[in-house]
Amino acid sequence: MGRVPIVAVVGATAAGKTGLSLDLAERLGGEVVNTDAMQVYRGMDVGTAKLPPVERRGIAHHLLDTHDPAEAVSVAEFQTEARAVVASLRGRGVVPVLVGGSALYTRAVLDRFEFPGTDPALRRRLEGELAEVGVAAMHDRLSEVDPEAAARILPDNARRIVRALEVVELTGRSFTASLPRLEYVDPLTVQVGVAIDRPTLDERIAARVRRMYDDGLVDEVARLGSLGPTAATAIGYREAAAHLAGELTLEEAVERTTAATRRFARRQESWWRKDPRITWVDHDDPSRVDLAVAAVENFR
Repeated sequence: MGRVPIVAVVGATAAGKTGLSLDLAERLGGEVVNTDAMQVYRGMDVGTAKLPPVERRGIAHHLLDTHDPAEAVSVAEFQTEARAVVASLRGRGVVPVLVGGSALYTRAVLDRFEFPGTDPALRRRLEGELAEVGVAAMHDRLSEVDPEAAARILPDNARRIVRALEVVELTGRSFTASLPRLEYVDPLTVQVGVAIDRPTLDERIAARVRRMYDDGLVDEVARLGSLGPTAATAIGYREAAAHLAGELTLEEAVERTTAATRRFARRQESWWRKDPRITWVDHDDPSRVDLAVAAVENFR
């Protein structure tokens, strides 16, 4: 077989990445490695669309349920954990098939990505300012000092806004300049993207969100209680928490979750479409698995 490649299935949420990742793992003799920022948390199942064990086709999955929701798992920490798993699998001759909706986490594993340091005092000051003026004002500040980063970060993602401002102050450079370069750590890396038209994707997202609430997302959030700074940013969880607090009706929570997920999907698509290394397959192409396998086999 030669050297073992690294395979990553990428694309927008609800496009069909999970199914393709299982198909590829079966065909390539691989195992799945999660690269979704929220699926690492135990108990965050319904709202993250975490695949139940009975639906995993007997394929081993890694980096699921590895952390308590109260923990703040940084991209740097995830990079270390995921690269160790990938190295272990390849050492056993097993193809790692990475899949997840977090583009930054996937890129942190695949690409050359050196993380700027952190300054606890600066971080505390920025978090204090966040508590004082609110996330919208902090996003406005980021827009002034680093417009490109502000355009990439959702206006309500307080954690990433604070981190971007911290990096700008620490390095004197834009947060965007610290993001991963389009250069694989190991050239034997293949990315397969799942392409889907926007109307179909929007319908799938609406159906997925409705199903999540029907399957008990609100109960899940109530059961989890207080979430850490990373987990608390998860789409669906914050809206369900607002419903539990009496701030939103259930239908309003569903609508806001759907809208937020669609915005997130647009950002995912924008991120991935800028990467010329990805081999794209259509979500409904009957030969998509064969095309994806062929892309991998070209590297063997």
